[in-house]
Amino acid sequence: MPALSPTMNQGNIAKWRKQEGDKIEVGDVICEIETDKATLEFESLEEGYLAKILAPEGSKDVQVGQPIFVTVEDLEDIKSIPADTSFGGEQKEEQTTESVPQADAANVSQQSSAVSRISPAAKRLIKEHGLDMSSLRASGPRGTLLKGDVLAALKSGAISSSKEKKAPAAPSSQPNRDSQAQPATTSQKADTYEDIPNSQIRKVIAKRLLESKQTTPHLYLSKDVVLDPLLAFRIELKEQHGIKVSVNDIIIKAVAIALRNVPEANAYWNSEKEESQKCDSVDISIAVATEKGLMTPIIRNADQKTISAISTEVKQLAEKARAGKLAPNEFQGGSFSISNLGMYPVDHFCAIINPPQSGILAVGRGNKVVEPVVDSDGNEKAAAVTKMSLTLSADHRVFDGQVGGKFFTELASNFSDIRRLLL
Repeated sequence: MPALSPTMNQGNIAKWRKQEGDKIEVGDVICEIETDKATLEFESLEEGYLAKILAPEGSKDVQVGQPIFVTVEDLEDIKSIPADTSFGGEQKEEQTTESVPQADAANVSQQSSAVSRISPAAKRLIKEHGLDMSSLRASGPRGTLLKGDVLAALKSGAISSSKEKKAPAAPSSQPNRDSQAQPATTSQKADTYEDIPNSQIRKVIAKRLLESKQTTPHLYLSKDVVLDPLLAFRIELKEQHGIKVSVNDIIIKAVAIALRNVPEANAYWNSEKEESQKCDSVDISIAVATEKGLMTPIIRNADQKTISAISTEVKQLAEKARAGKLAPNEFQGGSFSISNLGMYPVDHFCAIINPPQSGILAVGRGNKVVEPVVDSDGNEKAAAVTKMSLTLSADHRVFDGQVGGKFFTELASNFSDIRRLLL
């Protein structure tokens, strides 16, 4: 298993592109591997033949450095590969019943002679559910019963409890309708849950966000900005110039300009040196929801790009993120993040900082409100305006109240005078 990203320590086999016996050329994609960030292609660095696949399609949590396939130089050499060559991950699960307590091992051997080996995880499930092993089918090497075998049988409902076979309930001398119904109710409740396996991406997200909340002092600042100038500018671009951009595209540009004008905010915390370090460029990470978890592709040098260029790049990166085809340089790094839930009925929220970045802006939806405004004649009157809530989550080691205030001052100016984004 190769390390396809700097933070990867394990991966999943998503798909095999080559099959046993296939010829492999330099640069051929052998398989697709789901890493902690995306699904990437594993290319061959040498030619030969795929002799044996050790990690079948769908293998989970394969450690980096673990053998996943065997190649040979000549086609005839495939015959020399031992037939019982197995995947190292399964070997960890392979333990004979001698490794468990003798009393439990005796019960297991009495229940089934078809299963010669049993993994600790499978043994634990059998004991917890009181299962009858006579109907379990082992799929592991040399008759090893794996955890997945037990889970599959539980899900299908094809096995029964060994306790029910060995010790049927004795009839009560005083039948009680409630007491007779209780076991069925308990059994029904026990079957109402389902384990949902996590993708590598979601595991890393959970780990990093927990680490962020535990180790990063979050400072929260919020402000409502008037959205009407931005909406009018968006309509003008479409009607007069034929350029169609989203509200989020303009927000990215507005944030990038604010970060450029307040370079203290475009920084991160260096834990080794215990000091704040300014970033050389304004690289904006945008949150994109995918089936496997939240991805954050990066718009690099966003302050130097036009809004239409940002719009095109956002669409391309979002499409690649949802397809799991982002290259490492397209999601690693970034100096600031934007999380926009304006398309949902979310007025305001607080986002969690993505380390080592020092800031993330949470964008809510626009709402019509009535408030006093001053017209061109200097008269005050009530008018309906569209306002949008912005909440900054900042690393207090980098941002203090003054830096946060300067950042919001610049950002609010970009929204009130939208043509600043063209300068």
